[in-house]
Amino acid sequence: MKTRFKLWALVVLLATVGATLWLYGALPARIPSHWNAAGQVDAWGPRASIFTEPAIMLGVAFLWLVLPGISPKRFEVEGFEDTWWFGGMAVLALLAYIQAMLLAAASGAGIDVGRALGGGLGVFILLLGNVMGKVRRNFWLGIRTPWTLANERVWYATHRLAGKTMVGSGLLMIGMALAGWPAWTGTALLLAGVLVPAGYSLVYYKRLQREGRLESA
Repeated sequence: MKTRFKLWALVVLLATVGATLWLYGALPARIPSHWNAAGQVDAWGPRASIFTEPAIMLGVAFLWLVLPGISPKRFEVEGFEDTWWFGGMAVLALLAYIQAMLLAAASGAGIDVGRALGGGLGVFILLLGNVMGKVRRNFWLGIRTPWTLANERVWYATHRLAGKTMVGSGLLMIGMALAGWPAWTGTALLLAGVLVPAGYSLVYYKRLQREGRLESA
């Protein structure tokens, strides 16, 4: 799976950089660089800023390869390697999709960037939610609160819940994007899909503590 990730990263990076270079000469001197929750442009940057996303992709790919090797003992990623590499491929795919939207907007394609990004994020959250229950305790991926990191039982219970909330949020985000709902609604769903499990981890930890079932981790 690691080899597959390397090939995927190489292909996606080359395709993204190639498309950016191909369109670069036709871009205006100033291009949109940020959209607010309503899907409106609220920041602009120089044309060269279009290379920011590919640079981020390169950094993410590098970190995804390095982080497993520096994980502390008992928090290694070896126990869920396939999920780890799948997560990396999903992140790179999302970043490449975002770059495609940036290029389209800068080229004057007239797309609704807020709606398009909301749908893309929905697919990303849906994909991660489907594998969230397989993620074991680590410092890099998952719902990493003080309570999930402190106790394995809390970690697994939280991530089983996170799988459900993230899949639900992802499906709703896709549906809202297709229906043309405001971009901020997707942002709210994205936050809910993560914050609900994070809050649950505290509640469950305290419950185990009161019942004397909080085994050492």
